[in-house]
Amino acid sequence: MRKIRSTAVPIPIENIDTDQIIPARFLKATSREGFGKNLFRDWRYEEDDEARPRIGFPLNDPACKGSILVAGKNFGCGSSREHAAWAIKDYGFQAVVSSFFADIFRNNALNNFLLPVQVSDAFLKHIFSTLEKNPAAELSIDLDAQTLTMAAEGRSEPFDINPYKKTCLINGYDDIDYLLSILPEISAFESKRPIFLQ
Repeated sequence: MRKIRSTAVPIPIENIDTDQIIPARFLKATSREGFGKNLFRDWRYEEDDEARPRIGFPLNDPACKGSILVAGKNFGCGSSREHAAWAIKDYGFQAVVSSFFADIFRNNALNNFLLPVQVSDAFLKHIFSTLEKNPAAELSIDLDAQTLTMAAEGRSEPFDINPYKKTCLINGYDDIDYLLSILPEISAFESKRPIFLQ
């Protein structure tokens, strides 16, 4: 994952917690697959009835599509359930844009190759305004440069990311993969350490 260019799905609601992202009753599974179908379940359907999608909710709007989710401030607050990141990723999103993320959600997202892009309140407001006028507007995320750009107008803003997590995302590494990638350096370091025999 180095660059993402896509239309986006806007959910301009603040303080979206993990129970709203994936309700607790769907946490019985232990594998990461299948959670996407229940993403925002209680907001997507009338009284938990899949046959009755709620009109007006962005995931039910054919005009709202893409691999980038744009959400209001303080996204992912609440419990520490990793299933929230699983559900967003399984649905097909590659990145979430907000002006603030709960720390635990941010870490869970990065551990599951879901990129949290934190922008200023003003830029987030501009993104929402642009998408409201033109749902087909594209966002461009450059992980190497750490920038998010409104593709048509060129307006851009930088974002921060932990350097270690950035390396993992760029190379597709989990923590074990990363350690294996630096095994020669680890071996070289260990070879220089004195060995004390008891």
